[in-house]
Amino acid sequence: MEPLVSVVIPTYCRPLLVKRAVMSALAQTLKEIEVIVVIDGPQLETRTALSEIDDFRLRVIELPTNQGCRVARNTGVAAASAKWVASLDDDDEWMPQKLEMQLETAKLSQYKFPIVSCYLIAQTPQGDSIWPRRFPQPSEALSEYLFVRKTLFQGEGLIQSSTIFTAKELLQKVPFSTTIQRHDDWDWILRAMTVEGVGVEFAPEVLSIWHIGDGRPTLSSSNNWQFSLDWIREKRHLVTPRAYSSFLLAEVSARAARTRDWKAFFLLLWEAIRFGRPKPMDIFLCLGMWLIPTEKRTWLRLLFTKKPKSVLCEQTPPKESGYESVGV
Repeated sequence: MEPLVSVVIPTYCRPLLVKRAVMSALAQTLKEIEVIVVIDGPQLETRTALSEIDDFRLRVIELPTNQGCRVARNTGVAAASAKWVASLDDDDEWMPQKLEMQLETAKLSQYKFPIVSCYLIAQTPQGDSIWPRRFPQPSEALSEYLFVRKTLFQGEGLIQSSTIFTAKELLQKVPFSTTIQRHDDWDWILRAMTVEGVGVEFAPEVLSIWHIGDGRPTLSSSNNWQFSLDWIREKRHLVTPRAYSSFLLAEVSARAARTRDWKAFFLLLWEAIRFGRPKPMDIFLCLGMWLIPTEKRTWLRLLFTKKPKSVLCEQTPPKESGYESVGV
C-alpha cells in the first residue's frame, strides 16, 4: 500500500506515552498511512513497547546516540515515503478523523505548500480548553496571529507541533533547526513562511489533544527567559514590530515573572518600546504576568474561556520524563 501521509513521531524515554500516540495515529479513518517512530538513542523499553503493536504500517528507527528531538524529527521526515507529513509529539494524541480532514484541506488549498493546522484540546490537570480560540484574519501577519493577544488569556492564536500537516518537500526545504532548545514550532513556521507558495490553512474541527502542565519536566515549561529573549532577537527580521513587542511583553515576561527578577521587567519593557510597537493591551498583559500568580491566571482562563464538549475517554498512562511538548 502506497501511503498518502507519513506520520513522524520522535521519542525518548517515554514508552507508555509514545505507544498511546502511535495507537491514536494507527486508529485514523485514513488508512493509507505510515507511522514512523524515531527513537532518539538506544531505548530497550521503548522498543519493547512498540514491538507489541502488530501493524505493518508502523516503522521504527532507532538512532545510535541521543541527538535531540529536532534531529530525530528531521530523520523521520527524510525516511517518509508519502507526499504529505504529519507531526505528532510522543506525549500527544489525535482524534480519528484528523489526517483525513487535513488531507482534504491540503488538497483544496490555494497554496503550493499549505501548512494545515486545526483546533486542539489543551488538556491540563486544572481543566481543558479548546485552542486556538480564533483563526488568523485574511490580512493578518502570521507573526501577529501567533504572538499578539487581543484578549487576556493564552491560547488565542496557536499552531502546535502535533497539529502540523504539510508537504514533505517543504520540510526538506526548511528542516527543523538543530541548534535551538525551544520554540521549535514558531521557529520552523516563521522560516517556512519565507518560502514562495507557503500559506497556512486550518481544518475547522477539534482534531488533536495536547497534554500539558502535568508535572513532567520539559524544556518548553522552563523559566529560562533569557533564551526566549535571545531567540526573538535573532528572529526579529521575521516578525512585525507589533509581534516583536507582544512576544517580549507576554511570552518572555511570563517566564521572567516566575523568577521574580524585576530587572527583567524593565529590560523587556524598554526593548519592546525601542524595537517594537506595543499597545496598551501589551503593557496591561505584561503587568498581569508580574502581578497575578500563574495559578490565579490559569483559574481565570479556565473560568472565562470555552470548554470542549468531549475528550478522549482513555485512561492517561503514568507520567514519564523525556521530550517536551515542542515549542509553545
